[in-house]
Amino acid sequence: MLEVIDLRVYYKSIFGDYKSVDGVSLSVKKGEIFGIAGESGCGKSTLVDGILRLIRPPGYIRSGKVFFEGKNLLELDESRLNKIRWSRISYIPQGSMNSLNPVLRIEEQATDALIEHSDLTKNEAKRIIEEKLGVVGLPREVLRSYPHELSGGMRQRVIIAIAIALNPSLVIADEPITALDVVVQKSLLKLLKDLRNNYGVTLMFVSHDMAAHAQLVDRMAIMYAGKVVEVGDTEDIFYNPQHPYTKLLISSIPKLEKKEIKGIPGIAPSPLNWPRGCRFHTRCPWAMDICTIYEPEMLQIDGGRLVACHLYGESGKQH
Repeated sequence: MLEVIDLRVYYKSIFGDYKSVDGVSLSVKKGEIFGIAGESGCGKSTLVDGILRLIRPPGYIRSGKVFFEGKNLLELDESRLNKIRWSRISYIPQGSMNSLNPVLRIEEQATDALIEHSDLTKNEAKRIIEEKLGVVGLPREVLRSYPHELSGGMRQRVIIAIAIALNPSLVIADEPITALDVVVQKSLLKLLKDLRNNYGVTLMFVSHDMAAHAQLVDRMAIMYAGKVVEVGDTEDIFYNPQHPYTKLLISSIPKLEKKEIKGIPGIAPSPLNWPRGCRFHTRCPWAMDICTIYEPEMLQIDGGRLVACHLYGESGKQH
């Protein structure tokens, strides 16, 4: 359904280009929930904005291809792209609880969004949004409310209802459970899974919360320093991580049986000046001399896992 090929999204500055997304390739299959994980600053949200062509100056898309249902989104003019947004591919933005206009009732801003991206009349748009509010567990009375009259979880459900209102085939959710309490997080994760199971929505779920990925996604990509370093089935990623960064990321998850919490040593490098060679070598306990010189290629190893690491040779076997 979605294929991203060597996407690069940079931000201009007086010091040079910040290479926030620097050669990302991945694919999302129809009907799956695909996760993108990684620590803050690795380029997850910029990747999403690049896919949807929401990058604004000083950011720009340096190169790459984004195929959605056979069309390269980066080559479409704005009018054709506008017809695809929301009707075929929709977006739950990061900080979506604050994405609602505080001075407009939910009905007005929801129907405006649907009318902008379709040929619906206002009455038709209202009827659809009432129906979708029911799907996400909200009463129709919410339409007459202002955002400040709703709880955080209710505002998030409103955003989800608007995102699925035109029955898109792909929904991209960027940190949809951030800043919510754990009870609301659990209910929203169940809602997202139900959307896939009951309505056939393909979902791209972006979050730094590894526990949320474990509960929700079928397959996932791990990002570090503007690149994807590992892709695989979620169960394989958690029970048998292959890339050193993935191993350390999972080992840093708090567990009840752990007496102490261990983080990843060092700090992430700056996108203004990525390290030469493997970008993780400055923090990697398994780093070799080759890691400081050559950037590793993405290799397929046993079971279809994709890993970019010099610990694996061309055959995909670990050294």
